[in-house]
Amino acid sequence: MTSGRKRGPYRKGLERREQILQTALEVFAEQGDRGTSFQEIADRIGVTQPALLYYFGTREELLLAVLRRRDEIDRALAEQERDPVTAVTDAVRHNAEVPGLVKLHVALSAAATDPDHHAHQYFTDRYRRFGREIAEGLAEGQRSGWIRDDESPERLARLLLAAIDGLQTQWLMDSSIDMPKLVETFIRLCMPPSDAH
Repeated sequence: MTSGRKRGPYRKGLERREQILQTALEVFAEQGDRGTSFQEIADRIGVTQPALLYYFGTREELLLAVLRRRDEIDRALAEQERDPVTAVTDAVRHNAEVPGLVKLHVALSAAATDPDHHAHQYFTDRYRRFGREIAEGLAEGQRSGWIRDDESPERLARLLLAAIDGLQTQWLMDSSIDMPKLVETFIRLCMPPSDAH
């Protein structure tokens, strides 16, 4: 019987892939898509560009892997919070600390509206998944009485996602915009009037 632990070349390959992904995440967080080259990522790790392509195939695949990792980090942050408002605003606050990843997200999400774009399916799936998860949280808030119940949680979830994405675009143009505060404002608009309590 073999253990579940990965050994030998396979484990080393996974570790190298993880190292490349982590380094790419750091580089993109600092510089965004336009300022980042495969060569810079390769240089930081001490490998060749062909080595990067061996693990990720294309630059586009690496970009998508970076965005997926950002989603994993945001989800992990959200799961640490019991309060859904804090969970959402913490994720927005974290994104403000990595402007390059925000630039990457904004640029790719706009380009991915083209059905033939390599990131089209990723963003389609992402919006469906996040929309569903946020709607579930809002529905729970409606049952608990802290979210207004005269609108469907699905519509409110779509509007919240649109607000976050729109604020990210505005913030890239004017960094004085306080994204977390504005998201909190939007969430307050989703709550019942104070005299309804």
